[in-house]
Amino acid sequence: MKVFAFINQKGGVGKTTLTINLARALSLKGLKVLIIDSDPQANAGSGLGVRVKREESLYQALIEENCEAFIREPYPNLFLLPSSIDLVGLELELANLDRREFVLKELLTKSSYKGEKLLSYFDFIFIDAPPSLSLITVNILTASQGVVIPLQCEYYALEGLSLLVRTVRRIKDTFNPELKLFGMVLMMYDPRNRLTFDIAEEARKHFKWILFNTVIPKSVRVSEAQSYGKAILDYEPNHKVSESFKSLAEEFLNRLKKS
Repeated sequence: MKVFAFINQKGGVGKTTLTINLARALSLKGLKVLIIDSDPQANAGSGLGVRVKREESLYQALIEENCEAFIREPYPNLFLLPSSIDLVGLELELANLDRREFVLKELLTKSSYKGEKLLSYFDFIFIDAPPSLSLITVNILTASQGVVIPLQCEYYALEGLSLLVRTVRRIKDTFNPELKLFGMVLMMYDPRNRLTFDIAEEARKHFKWILFNTVIPKSVRVSEAQSYGKAILDYEPNHKVSESFKSLAEEFLNRLKKS
């Protein structure tokens, strides 16, 4: 299992923050991680300080059916296939294709990097999904083996989880039998907030089977790091959020060994 979808149909739950910083924590262990930014807002790119032209993004890679020329390496062992606003029109272009749900999966299968198959070169591929349940999302879930769900510690974030879980199971039954709900991470955790505590308890009650023990604390430092185009682990390596992502990386790898 090496291709993971980071997904939640609600925006602002810390999905890109989780994708970037878990990938960075794994890369610091010497593992080669590719982030595929499939959100037209392209926040994964800006969060890593990568600025690209529109013709150097995932959209162009899909057109050319090979992503090697568009992959960047903002940090050692951490790679990025950036997004662009062009992805907004992708769904219309996919609508009339016979195998429209498999376009991204076929890109990953056909692509190479530095003389190797893409899926062989990288230890992990993390796909940062857009905040919607769309045809792009279906492509992401069809191309992935594991699903990681960030859960913001707020009531509305919890409300849509059942729909998301049903969607994942529907894709598994229809297009991708190897798809697995791999993990859920509590994001922006503030132990001083009663609502945070209540949401965490509800999550543990209903989703204990996939919930990671590690929680990611709420901190303005994360936003500061993003504004400088850095992962929090590079912006402030000893901060409590950085330490949490290091712990999450360990838990992620341990869970993978047991799966």
